[in-house]
Amino acid sequence: MESLSKSYDIIVIGGGNAALCAAITAAETGAKVLILEGAPKEYRGGNSRHTRNFRCMHQGPLSVLTDAYAEDEYFDDLLKVTAGKTDERLARLAIRTSEECLPWMEAHGVRFQPSLSGTLSLSRTNAFFLGGGKALVNAYYRTADGLGVDVMYEAQVTHVAIDGDRVSGVEVNYQGESHRMNAKAVVVGSGGFQSDTDWLARAWGPAAKNFLIRGTPFNKGVVLRDLLDQGAQSVGDPTQCHAVAIDGRAPKFDGGIVTRLDCVPFSIVVNKNAKRFYDEGEDVWPKRYAIWGRLVAAQPDQVGYSIIDSKSLELFMPSVFPPVKADSIEGLATELGLPATALKDTIERFNAACHEGDFHPTELDGLSTQGLEPAKTNWARPITKPPFYGYSLRPGVTFTYLGLKVDENAQVQAEKGPVENLWAAGETMAGSILGQGYLAGFGMTIGTVFGRIAGREAAAYVK
Repeated sequence: MESLSKSYDIIVIGGGNAALCAAITAAETGAKVLILEGAPKEYRGGNSRHTRNFRCMHQGPLSVLTDAYAEDEYFDDLLKVTAGKTDERLARLAIRTSEECLPWMEAHGVRFQPSLSGTLSLSRTNAFFLGGGKALVNAYYRTADGLGVDVMYEAQVTHVAIDGDRVSGVEVNYQGESHRMNAKAVVVGSGGFQSDTDWLARAWGPAAKNFLIRGTPFNKGVVLRDLLDQGAQSVGDPTQCHAVAIDGRAPKFDGGIVTRLDCVPFSIVVNKNAKRFYDEGEDVWPKRYAIWGRLVAAQPDQVGYSIIDSKSLELFMPSVFPPVKADSIEGLATELGLPATALKDTIERFNAACHEGDFHPTELDGLSTQGLEPAKTNWARPITKPPFYGYSLRPGVTFTYLGLKVDENAQVQAEKGPVENLWAAGETMAGSILGQGYLAGFGMTIGTVFGRIAGREAAAYVK
């Protein structure tokens, strides 16, 4: 391939949102940029293919966003889900810069749409991509192509050679052969290690073998491990990740956003013994959906079951799989493989703890149970109206939080100081900001902000 013999200013490792933002930003300065994407062309884009939205600070209505979403409110939302485990300096940088990112995204081909039914609670905070994440990825590739960015697909980077305080070359496996490529600067945007289930099991224990990987199967953490082994500083906890509860019928890899289950706030969730184990109505779903992967992971056999009745069926975005349906609780239990007597007892006790009140599905309504442990603190309505519906739940890992430590310029930090010509963006450094938990759309914010910073800094370095 011609790219193997050409000379480049910047090599960008990865082909998702963060990598593309870096490549485009650098190419606009006149830098010669090459993207090394490990996936085939039809699977390009990493986890960005499966995204839906971008969380954005704004002082007033902006594009499809309503009202305002100020920096302090945004940061407070982040603190709630991370329990304070975040680098405030980098977090606020991401939050503040997000406001200028949205018009930048639009200028580079991304189109947005208003929030749809089932996502109305996000109309003020999150801008939704018209056509989803794949449309965003395709728009960026068109933009990159117009700027002269070269792309190699199925180009698996195996080693980023650090000599002293700088990168001296990149080794890549392409069409069955190993090649060494050189550039003045390198940007790493190749994600976490979630697709290496052996690595997951070492971090989480044997239970991780039962996890589903809702994102790309190509994020195996090869570059991350290679750089950590060479003394790059790590950040984040290997046992922390973006893990949501997804449909138990989803495939092992790459099920994506359509396998996510958003019914939890309007349901009760039980384990395989038909016992509830957490407050399903703790907060609005965009602030809590990412804790449910870990909650289900802690249950027997790493499975759970979400149970609703006909009153709630139209209140959430449906999964790609239809729910299991029955005219009675006992019949539903049989269909789901749950102990019928235990499930009936759990639901009867839940129903008895509910009380009359105003139900508001898009906001905290305080409609809570009384005298029940664990309580359901919002949207608690009796499950009484047949037919009844159920979904099986499994932990679905999107990305891991162990990553490369960077500064505010996205420059990778090593044990002896910064690596002179190495930057990182996206999931591979997100652990600096996400110590635990997740906020809907924030991964795209981190990738876009730090991708642009990395591209800017790498381009300034080569010039």
